Amino acid sequence: MRIGYVVLSPTFGMQQYAADLANGRALDADTHVEVVTTRTAPLDRFSPKVSVHAIAEGRGTGLKAGNFNPAGWLKVYRTIVNTRPDIVHFTGPHLWNPPLMLALRRAGIPIVHTLHDLDPHSGAGYGQLLYTWNNSIKRSAGHILVHSQLYRARLIAEGMQADRVTSVPLLHLFLSQANEARLRDQFVDQVPAADAAAPFALFFARLEAYKGVDVLIEALRRLSDQPQVRAIIAGQGDASRFATTLLPATVEVRNRLIEDAEAIDLFSRCSVVILPYVDATQSALIAAAYFFGKPVIVTRTGALPEYVAAGATGWVIEPNQVDELAQCLAAALSDPANLSKMGRAGRDWYLAQRRLERRNLRLMYESVYNRSTARSQSVGLDQGGRYVND
Repeated sequence: MRIGYVVLSPTFGMQQYAADLANGRALDADTHVEVVTTRTAPLDRFSPKVSVHAIAEGRGTGLKAGNFNPAGWLKVYRTIVNTRPDIVHFTGPHLWNPPLMLALRRAGIPIVHTLHDLDPHSGAGYGQLLYTWNNSIKRSAGHILVHSQLYRARLIAEGMQADRVTSVPLLHLFLSQANEARLRDQFVDQVPAADAAAPFALFFARLEAYKGVDVLIEALRRLSDQPQVRAIIAGQGDASRFATTLLPATVEVRNRLIEDAEAIDLFSRCSVVILPYVDATQSALIAAAYFFGKPVIVTRTGALPEYVAAGATGWVIEPNQVDELAQCLAAALSDPANLSKMGRAGRDWYLAQRRLERRNLRLMYESVYNRSTARSQSVGLDQGGRYVND
């Protein structure tokens, strides 16, 4: 089977996500994988087994109006078609996707599209546009991929056929392909131990309003008389909301782009990874924590609880509850043995889900391809979408 991935959003997260999908499929000996993406794509994220066509221009986010131009669109379309894909998977939002999907469907090529968010994040500013966009994708794509059973059930309740929606957990990491492969081999027998001398909780994400950084800092401020409760907040974004506030001495902020080496060090040494989100859809950081053998603290929002076996791989608390978060942090960091046990359980969850993901995605692509082939034959079309008698 020949699978083509299209990732025209220039954002790093979308590129990392697409690379993970492509790299996973390239492991199958009978699958040929090609990716059409932006000129600025981080090519070190892609496996050498993946053919990457970095040809599209893009700025900002995929839904930025200035990204559209007819000549660029046509170049992308021709590049996709020339790779002769059996299936094309659009892995993230972009203004070009709907017209590309229409043209590819007319060429007889079945389409899969990932929907990452069914609702806008608080403070995102694009509100109704997201619902309009999602409705357009649901009408145009032959198959939808989501990363939560919660959202699969919601799409079905809204009228989508069950056999047109697949859910697998969001499991991609934040590393280059070489670094991920090296750590995967290194962690076969043992995951990294937390820093016993100075245990700390790790917040690792862009500093955005909906991710609850303010709530976390207030919780840590209330624990400032407990020097054993330390935290590192690491990530790019606007830190001005708390920059003028006196941070507890137990909190370190690394407000910058975190490269692979520093990220690996942080996840290796931390005791627990915390996602105090006010609202969310899902997050790959839970899987990243489990990969490194670390438990998580998450809020009961979106699909986050779906990724946590409460009491076994982590804790689930209510969002925007400063006291509850403070109590959970203090209790978690006071019991290193339990943290280690929960981290091992998280690692087991990650490995099991990775195996299921590979199988279920393969089944999804085979089902989409077989359904498309059967439909083409029933109306007298060849696999190129042309009538047999033409």
